[in-house]
Amino acid sequence: MIDLILRTVDFAIPVLVTIFLGLFFAGFIVEMGAIRRLSYIARPLVTAAHLPAISASSFVVSLGSAVAANAMIARFRKEESLSDREALLCAVMNSIPVYLREIFTYQIPIVIPALGTLVGGLYAMVFMVTALVKVSLVVILGRAYLERREVELDVALPVRASMRSAALRSLHSQSRIFARISILYLAMTFLVFLLTDRGFFEALSILPVARAFGIPAESLVPLTSYVASPILGISLLGPMIHSGTLNAVQAMTVLMLGSMFMLPIFAMRSMVPNYTALFGMRLGLSVVTFSTGISILVRLAALLVLLRMGSGVGLLAQVGAYINHL
Repeated sequence: MIDLILRTVDFAIPVLVTIFLGLFFAGFIVEMGAIRRLSYIARPLVTAAHLPAISASSFVVSLGSAVAANAMIARFRKEESLSDREALLCAVMNSIPVYLREIFTYQIPIVIPALGTLVGGLYAMVFMVTALVKVSLVVILGRAYLERREVELDVALPVRASMRSAALRSLHSQSRIFARISILYLAMTFLVFLLTDRGFFEALSILPVARAFGIPAESLVPLTSYVASPILGISLLGPMIHSGTLNAVQAMTVLMLGSMFMLPIFAMRSMVPNYTALFGMRLGLSVVTFSTGISILVRLAALLVLLRMGSGVGLLAQVGAYINHL
């Protein structure tokens, strides 16, 4: 038990530091009166979704850190500047820059070289389609359920303070919020580690489902490895593609199935502690379910398309061979 507590604290401290910095920065820019200047960068998207300008500021911060951006949203919601519905849509929108960053830090340098131009490119395309679907849904739901409004933050903004005064006020105002978040985050992280040690996640076997989709026996190892570690699964899958053991459709089927099983496990291990600590159990789980559900549905749609491409496997393989030859 002591070892479990130490692992929980060791894992949680870096995340809690980031959350604290996000809360502090949120309070600081409010005290400095910088909200309106930051909001112009993301104003078109925010305006289209009928979200308040406060959410545009968090979107800008999410370009550097999604955790810090969501800490800002949590702070504004605590102060009743955002409703639960607005906070949910803002949190989903804050995940979009993660997709943009990973194109350059994950897809291009790792995935495409490992899987080849065709399969790697298709995998990256599914990744970007997920981001576009999330943005589209945020805009559609915002326009459907939120009232259109002009940016009217002048009334809410305090008189611009000195940097020292703004920092002290922000530090004071965030103390209770951060204490509540820290307690809940530590509790949720401890629970996830406990479930992991008890073999809860390993009990979620994917082999029967994989066989139902007609996945070749040799691909079961990279498939199960992908659920535990996408990079490991991709590393094992790459040689099978290049050697011709798996064609492009089979490889993409393995990747989509692996993603569909990996995402809920990733959500439980990482997203649930983060979002419930920031937004509380009800809203936090709503954000996780909404965001993860979109990602799974996009991959399910891609999987269904792949399953209907059986007659086109030969043509796709020829195109893949030609592209990889180039």
